[in-house]
Amino acid sequence: MNLTQRISSYFILSLLLCISFASHSAPGLWKVEKNGINSYLFGTVHVGDASMKGLPEKVTKAIAASDKVIVEVDVSAISPMEMQRRSMPFMMLKNGKTLQSELSEQNYAKLNEYFSKKSIDIAMFNKLAPWAVMVTMLQMEFQNAGFSDQTGIDKQVLAYAKKNNIAVGELETLEYQMEMFNNLSLLSNEMIEETFEQLADIETYFITLVNAWKNGDMATLTKYYNESFDDSNYGEISEQVMLIERNNNWVKELTPRIGKEKLFIAVGALHLPEQHGLLKQFKDQGFTVTRL
Repeated sequence: MNLTQRISSYFILSLLLCISFASHSAPGLWKVEKNGINSYLFGTVHVGDASMKGLPEKVTKAIAASDKVIVEVDVSAISPMEMQRRSMPFMMLKNGKTLQSELSEQNYAKLNEYFSKKSIDIAMFNKLAPWAVMVTMLQMEFQNAGFSDQTGIDKQVLAYAKKNNIAVGELETLEYQMEMFNNLSLLSNEMIEETFEQLADIETYFITLVNAWKNGDMATLTKYYNESFDDSNYGEISEQVMLIERNNNWVKELTPRIGKEKLFIAVGALHLPEQHGLLKQFKDQGFTVTRL
């Protein structure tokens, strides 16, 4: 898998977090109903291990009962060559900027040490935006831990829909998601620092969270949501850019369709909880939202 494919597969930090309710022992699936017409909302993770291969039966039944599957971006419809062509303008630094010029001396030195231990020359990343380097680091560590986007829930939902000839729609473009990261470029140092913190304890920052998603452990997942999007400058801005603005856009687009179409909506599960989450917003719109 080339660098562009890796970045496109892990374009949001929500791949680390999910949401469910502690009274259940399975990933969260909700029915969103109006006028007697059911749609479904499913929180996903973008990477998975071998134990996550195969969607739960309640999920496949919900997909089969729907007229259309809605995802963030339908990456399965984009060829590797097209993915690279569309991604590279966002990934590459411009106007003479370099990875070193965009980071503090301390953070660049830490990156250099990280890649040196893996026998990788940091010079190969010289023209890449810090967020692209960050995503590459996470992908390598997930792969080492036995996780892959090929067993990620998003791709499995898309594969099931297409196998059963169910139409697929998307909420955003690839370009929008790439630009989202570029909008956080002023926080590159904070982003890299947080990445090193996560990599220092991948068991806590990733494995535990995936297990919480599998088991429906709301307490653990909510804890990490609040820690990731705390009241720091980075926490507040990243929450606004990566979650709140996108959630609001999605609700605006989906609200007129729910109750008229049978939709299966599958998005990164971090978009579901808390006051700006899709669950609360759909309830506020007058829909009946029920955990299945």
